[in-house]
Amino acid sequence: MDKEEIRKYLKPITDGLFGKQRKPLYERPHFQIRDLNEMLRDLTAIPDVNWYGYAFSREPLNGKFTDEQRRDWMEKSIACGRQYAHKMMDEYGTSDSAEMARKMGMVVTYPQFPDKTDRVMFAEFREPNNIKIFMDAVDKAEDLLQDPETAQILTPKLHVSKLLLAHELFHYVEEQYKNEIFTRQEKIRLWKVGPVHNDSEVIALSEIAAMAFAQEVNDLPYSPYVLDTFLVYGYSPEEASGLYEEMMDYSRRA
Repeated sequence: MDKEEIRKYLKPITDGLFGKQRKPLYERPHFQIRDLNEMLRDLTAIPDVNWYGYAFSREPLNGKFTDEQRRDWMEKSIACGRQYAHKMMDEYGTSDSAEMARKMGMVVTYPQFPDKTDRVMFAEFREPNNIKIFMDAVDKAEDLLQDPETAQILTPKLHVSKLLLAHELFHYVEEQYKNEIFTRQEKIRLWKVGPVHNDSEVIALSEIAAMAFAQEVNDLPYSPYVLDTFLVYGYSPEEASGLYEEMMDYSRRA
């Protein structure tokens, strides 16, 4: 790719870990570039539930929720992800997400880049059973993990492509259990006029549960939301530093 294509490719990099989340409601033109390992030490120390502010910041309906609702939904979505992680590990007899995907009959491919998109994506699930893990991001992460301190902070349990795969597997599992799973059954009422009403799913619940599912399957000792900053750092240390600031700001409010 030439410089202009790379610039276009990096433009929406703050969309989030899996390229599905919306940008923050604010944008700043420049960020102080921070040391990666210092950021990772801070982020891996954030308790799982305290990520709720950041997780819901990408939710289109976020303005309609109270902080109490966000925290409650965060706890329930994490529990949902963990529940189905154990359900799938028991059913398929493995905690290896690649083996689990094979036994589920998933079609998993590993292209270097996504096709025909102007945004960075790390992984993608498409119904009915297709998952793509984009190796450009994985390769950049593996380069960063050559630093012994980075590898120590993120622990030997981190296998980037398998973590991404596990997250996308949850979206397949969610579809199979849509008539009972919390993330699909929980809804918010947008309006009601007499007997007529409009209820909507809360998209963030699915993403939170997918993070918890991936964390449980991989036995990761910290929230996979940390990978937002880590993976983005491979493309832009400045944007990664901006994400870090946002994450820390939300965690302090929790």
